Amino acid sequence: MAKKFKKVLVTGADGFIGSHLTEYLVEKGYKVRAFVYYNSFNSYGWLDSIPEKTLSKLEIFTGDVRDPNGVRNAVNGCDAVLHLAALIAIPFSYHSPDSYVDTNVKGTLNILNACRDFGVKKLLVTSTSEVYGTAKYVPIDEEHPLQGQSPYSATKIGADQIAFSFYRSFNLPVTIVRPFNTYGPRQSARAVIPTIISQALSGAKQIKLGSLHPTRDLVYVKDTAAGFVKILESNKTEGEVINISTKREISVGGLAKKIIKLCGSDAKIAFDGKRERPGKSEVERLLGDNTKLKKTTKWIPETTLDKGLAETIGWFSDKENLKLYKSHIYNI
Repeated sequence: MAKKFKKVLVTGADGFIGSHLTEYLVEKGYKVRAFVYYNSFNSYGWLDSIPEKTLSKLEIFTGDVRDPNGVRNAVNGCDAVLHLAALIAIPFSYHSPDSYVDTNVKGTLNILNACRDFGVKKLLVTSTSEVYGTAKYVPIDEEHPLQGQSPYSATKIGADQIAFSFYRSFNLPVTIVRPFNTYGPRQSARAVIPTIISQALSGAKQIKLGSLHPTRDLVYVKDTAAGFVKILESNKTEGEVINISTKREISVGGLAKKIIKLCGSDAKIAFDGKRERPGKSEVERLLGDNTKLKKTTKWIPETTLDKGLAETIGWFSDKENLKLYKSHIYNI
């Protein structure tokens, strides 16, 4: 079947979700330009770990979304853009909020301007469930109020609103995609699941964590990637906000117990205060409503939590992968 878009640009293709999404798009037959963060080591991030057969099909573009000129070069020649490039670590946003504004807000503005100038047919801007803050009601649908409870989430709210202003002001074909807590192989050390797994597999007798009571809606990364592509291919998603969620929740403490058991560890959970968010910043509950995505695209999450965790633990069990993570250091 002929593809609706001749070439797709993925920003943040070197990251966790971006690398999986890029792989999936190639599997689906798309021509993909992968925008990766420039560095002097010629590293393509997680794209370096994908099969050579897939990597050889990509057009790699190195640059920085904070640079409007580079962004224009990246967008030129693409008729669809999936914008994932962002700073995402919440604790580091307390430390360096300016960098989050520069990357998440100004970087998105650069993408919007370039897409407008080059007449891009569809733009997916990646948001986050963190923009909802602690749930005022559940399940959280796309009409839920937005609450900036961290500098990170505030910049993502800003990026979302600027994106919608371009939809309303200039008819730019924008869709806001809001994944809930995506997990899986290649996830960064700053996230809770890699934190637990890497400690357990490294033989730690204590798994150090912050607050255990908050709940999260966990989506396996392959399901998230499939959701993005379903939204991309649908002709009913322009101008919409769309959640990607499972409509199920688990507490951090319950998740830790499950992972420790799956890892075959006898480690105990230990509270570490430096891993705890400031009280007013902690998002206590996230449980997403996926009704809109299901009705619009017929997407369903295919991976159970146990299966997804097993696959993730299997990936971390490879010593070459595990050694990339410094489990003894708290990564902010």
